[in-house]
Amino acid sequence: VLVEGNSDRTALLTLAARTGRDLAADGVEVVAMGGITNTRAFAARYGPRGLGVPLAGLYDAPEETHLRRGLAAAGLPAALEPGALPALGFFACTADLEDELIRALGVAAVEEVIAAAGEARSLRLLAGMPAQRTWTREAVLRRFLGVRSGRKARYAALLVAALDPGRVPAPLAGVLARV
Repeated sequence: VLVEGNSDRTALLTLAARTGRDLAADGVEVVAMGGITNTRAFAARYGPRGLGVPLAGLYDAPEETHLRRGLAAAGLPAALEPGALPALGFFACTADLEDELIRALGVAAVEEVIAAAGEARSLRLLAGMPAQRTWTREAVLRRFLGVRSGRKARYAALLVAALDPGRVPAPLAGVLARV
């Protein structure tokens, strides 16, 4: 499973564990590529021109063009066809993973997770800064999650752990159903 970064990897592994799946035992490896622009290299390594293993993935919809081109260049030309990515096992987050998790949980629940993690004060400070005062609460939360190194991955696990089983974002559920 090819994912952009460590937070995506952490979210998938946490969700799999919550549902009783051991992806490693199932022969599934979730690989953080270090950015969508690395798709070609990783798909070439693992895909039809490399190890020949079935691929799946999670990506941010705004980055779809990079994903399509990378997959096609690595031997999956069908990726260029309209609507082909889900059939190939690649599922899009509307904006990004954090957006999906915030929408699935709701603002109040995300803020509760942040408070339980001991960072409510940091969130209040960020929200009170002049540049963020006019932002939506969702935008402030997305900024908070991405502003400090390692925070995205930390909260990916915490937010997925807080999800109601019936509210799992479709892209995460799609990837796990595929593999």
